[in-house]
Amino acid sequence: MEKRLFVGNLPYSVDDSGLEAAFADHGTVVSAVVIRDRESGRSRGFGFVEMETEEMAEKAVSALDGFEMDGRRLRVNEAQPKNNDRQRRSDFGERW
Repeated sequence: MEKRLFVGNLPYSVDDSGLEAAFADHGTVVSAVVIRDRESGRSRGFGFVEMETEEMAEKAVSALDGFEMDGRRLRVNEAQPKNNDRQRRSDFGERW
């Protein structure tokens, strides 16, 4: 079963293929995507990688969490499912 990983603190110079290459040494990469700003197209400094198996994902997390890439220490952990119930930043609700 595929396992999705969150990769934070990416150097802004890294693109999808660079992200995939960093993880390929640790197993089969199903997909690798650097998240970009809609308007500017600039990297937002994080991305997601899907590894083929949970074992490969665990190996990648162990090897790359804290790994320095272009002067930045990567944060790699299991991606959490998107929570659509979370409160939007602009919605202060009844607190105001």
